[in-house]
Amino acid sequence: MSALQLKDYRLLAICFVLSAAAGILDANPIGDVIPFVVAGLALAALASLVGRCVDGLGDSLGSGATGVVQSALGNLPELFVCLFALNKGLDDVVRGAIVGSVLSNVLLVLGAAFLVGGLKHGTQTFNADRAKSGGLLLLIAVSALLLPALTFALHTPARGHEVAFSRVVAIVLLLLFAISLPAALKRTPGHHPETDFTGEEHVWPVWLAVTLLTVAGVGAALVSDWFVNALTPATESLGLSQSFAGLVVVSIAGNAVENVVGIQLAAKGRADYALSVILQSPLQIVLVLAPVLVLLSPLVGATFTLVLSPLLITVLIIAVLVTLFVVFDAESTWLEGAALIALYVISATAFFWG
Repeated sequence: MSALQLKDYRLLAICFVLSAAAGILDANPIGDVIPFVVAGLALAALASLVGRCVDGLGDSLGSGATGVVQSALGNLPELFVCLFALNKGLDDVVRGAIVGSVLSNVLLVLGAAFLVGGLKHGTQTFNADRAKSGGLLLLIAVSALLLPALTFALHTPARGHEVAFSRVVAIVLLLLFAISLPAALKRTPGHHPETDFTGEEHVWPVWLAVTLLTVAGVGAALVSDWFVNALTPATESLGLSQSFAGLVVVSIAGNAVENVVGIQLAAKGRADYALSVILQSPLQIVLVLAPVLVLLSPLVGATFTLVLSPLLITVLIIAVLVTLFVVFDAESTWLEGAALIALYVISATAFFWG
């Protein structure tokens, strides 16, 4: 069987056409909303391409390494989206996008994965040690991320030094990510990837999967530039606030890869892979994306700090604590998934009016 099937060529063609259309509309916009929608569809198509590639990596690398690589490439568009937004002075969009990325993954995407997987396969189980370590690391990282905001809100002596404090936190979080990589990349003892597969699988060579993953990541980065250019006109036309646009629209579009792949894996009964991909994304948002934005913001003519609003702090803490409680038993049901989605909808609605 050849490496690429007819449906793969179709997907590649769709990605090319939508990406080209997004570029053309960026140069010659038609209305306020159409360029934004096309750019979003192009990101979704590229995410679907990544979903076709992830199986080959999963076979060869195991669920942990697959999640790390998948999330790294999946978060690349959001890095560019946020940098372009900072350059345009849209700081509220960026802060909302950081928190929204965590919320969309641990509530919306994880909930959808649990819901789809539970309805199709019943109660699903995953590796308990990996779930607990990933959840606890996320809780610790989010706690560190929130300290600059708390020192500002509580009028401590550190208030007025948010830039320096944010940069210290950013460096420490990046170091934490570096030392956490060996554990994330380690294969689970006694785990055999082939036992996760159900039904007929079409396996790609690793070199092909890595190549197309890289191409999809770069393509999504280019599309993200056009996405940001269309963001402000579209949100103004639709009457959306910057906070809501960042929390919901940008975070979902920027994490389109995980939104598609995590649910696909859960639907196929690959609970370990699904959990690894979904949890790795918010971890890399907190441990890598947010710190990198703090350190790189001067390069785009901005000064970005980790001072979040009280409501952003509150919903972030609630979401992480609820997720940690849900995954600690290493089992998932469709009802847990539905509850997580409901919490996401309520949290997002709190920002609808600004």
